[in-house]
Amino acid sequence: MVRYIIKRIAGGLMVLTIVTAVVFGVFYILPADPARLACGKSCTPELISQIRHTLELDQPLPIQFGRFIKGVFVGRTYLKGSEAELNCAAPCLGYSYQTDESVTSLLMNRLPATLSIAVGASILWLLVGLFSGVISAIRRGTWIDKFSQSFSLAAASLQIYFVGLILQFILVEKLQWLHAPGYISPFDDLKEWALSMALPWITLAFLLSSIYARLTRAGMIETMSEDYIRTARAKGLSPKVVNLKHVLRSVIPPLVTVFGIDLGTLLGGAVITEYVFNIPGLGKLSTEAVANVDLPVIVGTVLFAAMFIVVANIIVDLVYMALDPKVRLK
Repeated sequence: MVRYIIKRIAGGLMVLTIVTAVVFGVFYILPADPARLACGKSCTPELISQIRHTLELDQPLPIQFGRFIKGVFVGRTYLKGSEAELNCAAPCLGYSYQTDESVTSLLMNRLPATLSIAVGASILWLLVGLFSGVISAIRRGTWIDKFSQSFSLAAASLQIYFVGLILQFILVEKLQWLHAPGYISPFDDLKEWALSMALPWITLAFLLSSIYARLTRAGMIETMSEDYIRTARAKGLSPKVVNLKHVLRSVIPPLVTVFGIDLGTLLGGAVITEYVFNIPGLGKLSTEAVANVDLPVIVGTVLFAAMFIVVANIIVDLVYMALDPKVRLK
C-alpha cells in the first residue's frame, strides 16, 4: 500500500515536472519577450535590459528553468547580494507583471472562491445524478425513466452561460428565491456564503448531474443482468437490498473515477462559471492573466490546475482500490 502511494506520488511529480517544462517553454521561450511585457508600454531599451537582469531572463534557459523549479520547492532570491534583494518564499512562482504581487499569494487569495464552487456543486450533482440514475434503472421503461432520460439529454446539451443567465433571471430577479451570486467567506457569514453560492451550485449540478444519471442508469441495468444478481433474487432478498447493496455497489467505482477527474478539473478553475457569475476565483484569475498577457500568473494557474488533477487522480486510484477488492496494486 505504502509502496503504491509512493509510486503514484513519484509519477505525479514527474507529470507536474513535464507540465512545468512545457508551460515554461511555451510562455518564456516563444515569441513574446517577458521583460518587455513586464516593462509596459512606455519603456526604453535600458529599462528592458534592467528588468531582464532583475528577472534573471539574461541567463541561459536551462538555468532559468532550474531556478524556477528550485523556487517552487525551496524559494528563490532575486538580485541576490544587491540593495534591491528580493526574497520569494516557497512555493515561489514569480511576481505578477500587472500588480507586482506574488503569484502564490494571488492564487491562494482566489482559491477559496473556486473551492467553494467546486465542493458545493460536486456534492449536489453527485447526489442528484445518483438518485436520478437509480430511479431510472429501477423504473426502466416507465414514464419516469423516459422523462429522466429526456431531461438528462436536454441538460447535457446546454451550455453553462445560457443556463446560468436563465436561472439567474428566474430565481434571483423574478422569484427572488436566491441572492445575487458572489463570494463571501463562510468564516464571515456562513448563511450568506451558502445563499450567494447557491446559484452556481445549482447551475453546475443541473448540467453535470445528467452525466452521472446516465452513467448510473447504464451501469445498474448492465449489472442487473449478471448471474449473481439473479442468484440474490432467487434466494429471496428484497428488491431494495439487491438494488442498493449489490447492484449500486458495482456501479460506484466507475463513477468515482469520473467524479475525481471532474472535481480536480473544477478545482483548477471553473472559468466559465466564475466569469458568468462574476466570482473572483482561479478561473477568472486565469482569464484576466491571459487578457493582460501576465505570463507568471498564467504559468501559476496552469500548474495549479495540473496539480489538482494529478492529486485527484491519485486519490481516485486509492478510493477505487478500497471500493473494488478485485483491483490489485502493481
